Amino acid sequence: MGALDYFSDLFEGVRRRKKRKQLQTVELKVRMDCDGCELKVKNAVSSMKGVKSVDISRKEQKLTVTGYVEPNKVLKKVKATGKRAEIWPYVPYSLVAHPYAAQTYDKKAPAGYVRKVEYNSLPNPNTTDEQYTAFFSEDNANGCTIM
Repeated sequence: MGALDYFSDLFEGVRRRKKRKQLQTVELKVRMDCDGCELKVKNAVSSMKGVKSVDISRKEQKLTVTGYVEPNKVLKKVKATGKRAEIWPYVPYSLVAHPYAAQTYDKKAPAGYVRKVEYNSLPNPNTTDEQYTAFFSEDNANGCTIM
């Protein structure tokens, strides 16, 4: 039957297969104040195709959606409910090299989290200010001659 399959594919053309979405977890920061807000967001997201589970933590203002969904579509659906939403901007405190840098520390972050920042945007320790302070440190043997 190999020849028959070959000719049927040849005459039908190439079939395009849909690309299957991967199972993923989408985390969003959503402004929710009451049970009604929480229920409204949960119902909106649960009605989406491909959603397996929805978890909401009102204390952290966090929505976690697991399923065969795209993050941008989930974000758009939540914003359609009238709530302020964004992709979860925080990472656990232990994963950041400089948790108290000005760009990463956020007073509004939940306990144990800091803001997610690219390492390239952190200040460079080899700037001229850092070099000047190295001149006058105790480790510099020639520091007294400069003064």
